[in-house]
Amino acid sequence: MSLLSVIVPCFNEEENVEPFYEELLKNDTFFREKGVDIEILYVDDGSQDKTAEVVKKLRKKDERVHLLSFSRNFGKEAAIYAGLEHSQGDWLVLMDADLQDPPSLLPEMFSWLEQGYDSVATRRVSRKGEPPIRSLFARLFYKLMKKISKTEIMDGARDYRLMTRQMADAVISMQEYNRFTKGIFGWVGFRTKWMEYENVERARGETKWSFWKLFLYSLDGITAFSTVPLMIAAVAGVLFCLLAFVMIIFIIVRKLIFGDPVSGWPSLVCIMLFLSGVQFFCTGILGQYLAKTYMEVKRRPIYLIKEKI
Repeated sequence: MSLLSVIVPCFNEEENVEPFYEELLKNDTFFREKGVDIEILYVDDGSQDKTAEVVKKLRKKDERVHLLSFSRNFGKEAAIYAGLEHSQGDWLVLMDADLQDPPSLLPEMFSWLEQGYDSVATRRVSRKGEPPIRSLFARLFYKLMKKISKTEIMDGARDYRLMTRQMADAVISMQEYNRFTKGIFGWVGFRTKWMEYENVERARGETKWSFWKLFLYSLDGITAFSTVPLMIAAVAGVLFCLLAFVMIIFIIVRKLIFGDPVSGWPSLVCIMLFLSGVQFFCTGILGQYLAKTYMEVKRRPIYLIKEKI
């Protein structure tokens, strides 16, 4: 039989591990009729609850369940990469344990792969249940990425994606430390079918993604797949130099023709503060890219495994 690897990154998801397993196995008959067996790889991203223990209990009654535990919390991107690296399937699917990625979509997704697609990706057409401010900034982020990046990143895209082994190997080959998987999927290409569905709220527990974490994650995406911010900093520098040159000429001419003494120190202070702010902003942009480069050249491992079952 062929093999489908279900990769499930987990961080403090002890309440959702077993309900996810039960919901996923509702598709067991469908895949067996297709000659496809299932393996479920839970990647425990340094959870502080009993996530690993619950997975081990499932393992005792079903040997198709596997566990990969990190030595600490390395983040969801590292968990996704580890899951792809350690899975053995002919097809691989990434899913969240909180059931916001409905397992009921898997049969339809698999049917698209049978029609020749290399991957089937999902996107939400609504953000029902999300705070309005988070939804607003999410939409602004995707609009910005479409303008400044050549990599396709769909609005509302989820990590929920079914793909062939060939595409998974292409993603694994990108061993960068600063990972933004949504962008990596777009960068590697391959023929992709997009499926839309209504947003599904978490089954249990609270989201681990605060507004601040999402903001930092968006910065990772921008710096990983666009150099436009660097261009903005360079253009801003040139424009302000030209403006300063014009103002110097204006002051000299005004003094020579009208004999008007230079005055208005309050406005001068405001201008200096404004230009200083622009300089610090541009320096911050350079600092972000320099920090990413610094982390890459250190060549630290993306994750460390504490336990593998």
